[in-house]
Amino acid sequence: MAITRTITVTRKKRGRKAKEVVFKRKPNPKGKTLVVVESPAKAKTIERILGPDYKVMASKGHLRDLPQRTLGVDIDHDFQPEYVDSSEREDVIKSLQKEANRSKTVLLATDPDREGEAISWHLSKLLDVNPEDNCRIAFHEITPPAIKEAIKHPGPIDMNWVNAQQARRVLDRLVGYKLSPWLWKLVYRGLSAGRVQSVATRLICEREEEIKAFKPEEYWTVEGLYKKEDSEKFPAKLVQVDGKDAALHNKEETDAVLADIDGKEAEVVSVTKSRKQRKAKPPYTTSTMQQDAVNKLNFGSKKTMMLAQNLYEGMEIPGHGHVGLITYMRTDSTRISDEMIAQVRPYIETVYGEEYLPPKPNVFAKSKKAQDAHEAIRPTSLQFPPEALTSVLSRDQLRLYTMIWQRFIASQMAPQISQSTTATLQCGRCTLKAVGSHVTFDGFTIMQPAKEKKKDDEDTGFLPPLKKGEMVKNVKVDGEQHFTAPPPRYTEASLIKTLEEKGIGRPSTYAPILDTIQRRKYVVKEGKQFVPTEVGFKVTDLLKKYFEEVINVGFTANLENWLDKIAEGHATYKKVMTDFYKVFDKELEAANLSADKEKKESQEVTDIKCEKCGANMIVKMGRYGKYLACPNYPECHNIKPYSLLNGPEETSDVKCDKCGTLMVYRDGPYGRYLKCPNCGANKAIIIDTGIACPKCHEGHIVQKRSHRGRIFYGCNRYPDCDFALWNEPVDKFCPECGSIMVKKTYKNGKELVFCSNPECPTRAKSRKSKKSE
Repeated sequence: MAITRTITVTRKKRGRKAKEVVFKRKPNPKGKTLVVVESPAKAKTIERILGPDYKVMASKGHLRDLPQRTLGVDIDHDFQPEYVDSSEREDVIKSLQKEANRSKTVLLATDPDREGEAISWHLSKLLDVNPEDNCRIAFHEITPPAIKEAIKHPGPIDMNWVNAQQARRVLDRLVGYKLSPWLWKLVYRGLSAGRVQSVATRLICEREEEIKAFKPEEYWTVEGLYKKEDSEKFPAKLVQVDGKDAALHNKEETDAVLADIDGKEAEVVSVTKSRKQRKAKPPYTTSTMQQDAVNKLNFGSKKTMMLAQNLYEGMEIPGHGHVGLITYMRTDSTRISDEMIAQVRPYIETVYGEEYLPPKPNVFAKSKKAQDAHEAIRPTSLQFPPEALTSVLSRDQLRLYTMIWQRFIASQMAPQISQSTTATLQCGRCTLKAVGSHVTFDGFTIMQPAKEKKKDDEDTGFLPPLKKGEMVKNVKVDGEQHFTAPPPRYTEASLIKTLEEKGIGRPSTYAPILDTIQRRKYVVKEGKQFVPTEVGFKVTDLLKKYFEEVINVGFTANLENWLDKIAEGHATYKKVMTDFYKVFDKELEAANLSADKEKKESQEVTDIKCEKCGANMIVKMGRYGKYLACPNYPECHNIKPYSLLNGPEETSDVKCDKCGTLMVYRDGPYGRYLKCPNCGANKAIIIDTGIACPKCHEGHIVQKRSHRGRIFYGCNRYPDCDFALWNEPVDKFCPECGSIMVKKTYKNGKELVFCSNPECPTRAKSRKSKKSE
């Protein structure tokens, strides 16, 4: 068991040391039982289920953590963490402690995972509860049976799980707090490095390097169209030439093969018939749900987890109260409880028919890396099909719930059955294959949406009756040129899949990892694909050069295995931390010694002179890209735009309001703007639409940008006139209400012109407005 140092901090005044305050609970034998959960949304539901003898309150997440501004880890004393109370949640802590004194018993019901176990342990310290007592309950779905069953079987806090989570937290703190300042010296302040995020960025950068280095190779395919007397035509593909796999590299080789096939008869040398089964996929785990949400619903992983959390915590359903709609959404298991199997089999038989029910429940193999602590993600009850919740859920919640529902029902259905016929044709030295396949029973695919079903459909039609030894005539043959393609860039779905396959991180960490590398500007999204930025490449190259043993796929995956061993009780916190730090500290020491030399060698000196001190300016990198800076900083603070390397700045005809100097164009994070080269004043570029303001009838509508960079349209007489629109105005007015019309352009290029007045009868009502009515 890891030894931790607990510091409970009260408010501290500047210049004074924080006082240590230890809460001593005074149980009330006549009081209620206090149940502490994480989410306020769950608290009300659970309290309603448990009845008047229970008081349910929410911790709203972590109430204790490592300090924000210091390392908070005593490396010299077995890596003891030094926890402090959250100053932002001081009122929550006081409320919980006050209620704990009123209660006879305290039960900790945080989320059923390692992080939830750690939160329960922190709560036991704050509320003076013995973690070895039966104080911990866990449930995997927010339904009356699950919660009442959990209340009957409380247990002690699992310290192995707590130590595994504590090890993850301390590892991330050591890497982040030790590596980040080193990166600040070499690149710019504000960057961060992480044990897992840096490996994810490295994967994206290395894929981009593969794409840049890729050289396409030409190859050709040949397909012939054949006909038997009094039968339909059928296609056949070239598979062999002279008994070897067909490998046509150019037009000359292809033309020679086409000449051997064109118009000639081919002999049917074999006909094989087979019956194929395609089995259903298992119900969702966290990573497969995130992957499908990206591919099918175009949801990011962060949005997916937020929506799944909403569904797990539940909704108010008329006639049923507050109901949790899905099981716990952080899981790597495909297991389904016996109780749900007993519900879903009669449901499938009743709704879809006996032929769709397999003889035995479908059971899916457990992944070697799966912790299998929870069930798969599934609906909590079959009495709430998606169509029954259209008025309860938002559009996005409903789409995710429908996807989870369909995948779960399909996972317990009979397989799809297809009949396949393969005919091998011989035409001289050329061997061709014709394949016909027809779905005879749709099985689980009845649950697939039409688009998805069409994409996965294996039905290629029938072949005409063919017999071995008979001849068929070629009526057409074509050769098609292709080029090998580079590996595709990572999308959120493919990166999550790769992280899972390589054992990097855990399902609950994928969404925050992808969010972090985008917020840090290491990667950007182009469409759905991740593209590394210059900063991402720079940071990755530095980490590969100086921290190759720590920031790599193998080491990170192996460390995840050791965290699992801590959770299973097969390793200790101290051993894992010590083994890691031996490697990390050695590389960190070498990196710190080389920092000044690395900075000097990587410095790019330009021919542009600093007009203040005469030194040649150097290229530096900041959060908004490259810029020119004086090397004599901090004595000289002069900086210039990087674009000066490509020639003089473009001067506008707009004068500075402060000093009258003609302003120049600059590129910023939110587009172009005007800057005074003399006094440094900034000014937005205003584009006049030429449309009169419909509110004051004096000004014009101009295009502007919000402080976050979003384009909007407003009156140029602001603040005298506050008229504003998000959508582009059109010089037309609504015949129904007289408001100005606006235009919206979609990604596919389609334009829609509609009334700007949201209350206008011509505007389509949103789902939300329907509910409110």
